Amino acid sequence: MEKIIGVQKSFNGLQVSYMAGDQIISELFSYENLIEMKINVSDLVGNPSYYALDKNGPKIVRTDFCGKHDECKD
Repeated sequence: MEKIIGVQKSFNGLQVSYMAGDQIISELFSYENLIEMKINVSDLVGNPSYYALDKNGPKIVRTDFCGKHDECKD
């Protein structure tokens, strides 16, 4: 999982930025996809560090209370 470092609102979704190695990568998620993932959009915008990007989906998951993944235990 890649920790999310920033989120920008756009007309049709959220532009999510994360670190992949030493590069910042940005990916657009539509509002419909975020709703399907059960992501609280306003919480993601206000607290991007609570979330990570699971590249197997790709999907966004909340990690600040999970405890199941190494990234969540920090």
